[in-house]
Amino acid sequence: MRITVFRQLMADEFGSGRAEILAKDHVFSGLGGRTVEQALAEGTPAKEIWRAVCAEFDVPPERR
Repeated sequence: MRITVFRQLMADEFGSGRAEILAKDHVFSGLGGRTVEQALAEGTPAKEIWRAVCAEFDVPPERR
């Protein structure tokens, strides 16, 4: 998954403003205690990050 696709999924699910805040500030246990931005910067695949976001926020399967 491309990062641009990941960011669009985040914006579609949470709204663009909230998606940005979540990416910068929310620490995900599924990402080893990192934020989305930290995980991306460290090279974690966007698809893996999206799965962690979906698990954390109970995104319905049809939108995963």
